[in-house]
Amino acid sequence: MKIAKDSVVRFHYTVSEVGSEPLETSKDREPLAILIGHGNIIPGLENAMMDKEAGESFGVDVGAAEAYGERRDGLTQRVPKKHFGAQKLSVGQQVVLQTNFGPRAVTIQKIGMSVVDVDLNHPMAGKDLHFDVEVIEVREAKAEELEHGHVHGDGGVEH
Repeated sequence: MKIAKDSVVRFHYTVSEVGSEPLETSKDREPLAILIGHGNIIPGLENAMMDKEAGESFGVDVGAAEAYGERRDGLTQRVPKKHFGAQKLSVGQQVVLQTNFGPRAVTIQKIGMSVVDVDLNHPMAGKDLHFDVEVIEVREAKAEELEHGHVHGDGGVEH
């Protein structure tokens, strides 16, 4: 079966900045499972997966615009220190803040007595990425997965 919209794909990946050492890999854990066509991974990688089949391996370069977006200057916010709890903070550190819209990764820019300035750009914003992908399994999505917009079970969401 070829990868298409509304199919479930289990795959291993290794990601790096183009021309650099790997930043992350799934090879030492369960494959990632996603529902194609529902915004569950970056657009450039999802597009590169189309029409591939289980057992295929490929590499693809994904430009920043099709990955985590271009870096936006001035995308900063001042946050009361209490929102970071008791964790020790340092400039350049990446932390996850709980927001009204769910968890958000931010990078600490400046630490004051009672406030912290954070960069809201995704840590990978503005970076061209290279992915090495191994497609493990392709299957049709179940009705419940299509309704929820994500994979259930092995490698997906348990609920």
